[in-house]
Amino acid sequence: MLSYQHGYHAGNFADVHKHLIVTWILESLNAKSKPWSYLETHAVCAFYDLSDEQALKTGEFQEGVAKLWGAKKIPAELTGYMSLIKNANANNNLAFYPGSPAIAKALSRDADRLAIMELHPGEARKLKAHFYQDENVAVHQRDGYEGVLALLPPKPNRGLVLIDPSYEVKTEYQQVAKKVVQMHKRWPNGSFAIWYPLLSAELHEEMKAAIVKSGIRRIYCSELWVKPEAVGGMFGSGML
Repeated sequence: MLSYQHGYHAGNFADVHKHLIVTWILESLNAKSKPWSYLETHAVCAFYDLSDEQALKTGEFQEGVAKLWGAKKIPAELTGYMSLIKNANANNNLAFYPGSPAIAKALSRDADRLAIMELHPGEARKLKAHFYQDENVAVHQRDGYEGVLALLPPKPNRGLVLIDPSYEVKTEYQQVAKKVVQMHKRWPNGSFAIWYPLLSAELHEEMKAAIVKSGIRRIYCSELWVKPEAVGGMFGSGML
């Protein structure tokens, strides 16, 4: 959806959940010297300004990354992720939050390759401007699903696809299920990370069931609940 603006939600609990797991996956890939490919369907932005109007209007980052930033002690498992956040800021001041393209780039090595998709013209221009001097990062202004499918299997032939749509349209859940099955057939050697919101309509359960039914093996699910479902709205974050 071209109307979706993630700046209102940057750095919230769902971003922390999503980006922590992406960090773990890329750190795991870095355990081997072989290069990897990173592809993303809905990149949006490299860095978010937490002092701008959108971020301040909702203040969602205060219940997400800001809590970790101000914590006296961080679990060892979060060290790598928090290092990325600290490297994006200066003088112990939490002013910026790195989006997934910036996180993937920060964890990449010289031989690794990134291909990020963003359909929105304005956001795509900003991404291209941010990465214009980086020959290891390709920014494509195109439909994310179509773009990633066109590039599979990538070279290097190991790595990760991040699928992170807005889900503003209800049919997006089944579209994700359909597209990830197609992607997996083209790139069985790849890893695929799907973010989804936890909502009372539970459309994410249909999506998960469809992916399981497809026969894809080794499926892992992480769901973070931050409030009771009965409260309404998005009560948690999922990563498949």
